Amino acid sequence: MALSVWFTFFAASWAISLSPGAGAVAAMSAGLDHGFRRGYFVTFGLVLGIVTQVLVVAMGLGALIAASTLAFSVVKWAGVAYLVWLGVRQWRASALPLVAAADAGPAGGRGVVPRRQLVLKGWIVNALNPKGTVFILAVVPQFVALSEPLGPQYLAIGATIGFTDLVVMGGYTLLASRALRLLRSPRHLSVLNKTFGTLFILAGVLLASFQRTQR
Repeated sequence: MALSVWFTFFAASWAISLSPGAGAVAAMSAGLDHGFRRGYFVTFGLVLGIVTQVLVVAMGLGALIAASTLAFSVVKWAGVAYLVWLGVRQWRASALPLVAAADAGPAGGRGVVPRRQLVLKGWIVNALNPKGTVFILAVVPQFVALSEPLGPQYLAIGATIGFTDLVVMGGYTLLASRALRLLRSPRHLSVLNKTFGTLFILAGVLLASFQRTQR
C-alpha cells in the first residue's frame, strides 16, 4: 500500500470512527457505568470487533454474508437482539452515582464487572453488525492493491482502524465518565440510564431496518 493511499485511508478511518452508532453509545455507556479506566475495556472490545470485521472481509467471508440471505439474517438479528438486550439492561440499571456504586461493590449497585466481560460486550457490539461488514466490504477494497501481497495491506488497514477507534471511542468514554460522573442525583442518573437504554434500542431498530444489498 502506497503511503499516499494509506494517508487517504487514515483520514477515512477517522470519519468512520467518529460517525455515531452503536459503538459510540456503548463507549459512552461504559464511561457512565464504570468510569474511564474500567469502561475503556469496552473500547478494547470494540476495536477487537472491528478488527474481526476486517478479517472477515479479508478472508472473503464478508462477501458471503453480504450475498447470503440466511447468513446475513442470522448475524443481523443476533446483533439486533443483543443491542435491545443492552438497552433493556441499561433502562433497569441502578441510579447510584458511580462513586457510590464502586464503593458498594458486587452487593450494591451495579458492582464491579470483570474486565473480560466488558471486552466481550464491546466485541459483540461491533462483531455482530452486518452493516459494518457491508460497509467495510464496500470501502476497504478501494484501498487494496491486488498486485501486491494482501496480508500486509489488510494488517495495515486493521491496525489503522483499530488505532482510530481506540482514540475516538476512548474519547467518548472519557467524556461520559468526566461529565456524567459529576451528577450525584439519582433522578438525573436514572434519566441518563434510560437515555442510553433508549439509544441502544434505537441502534437495534436501525440495524433491524438495514437491508442486504441486492446483487
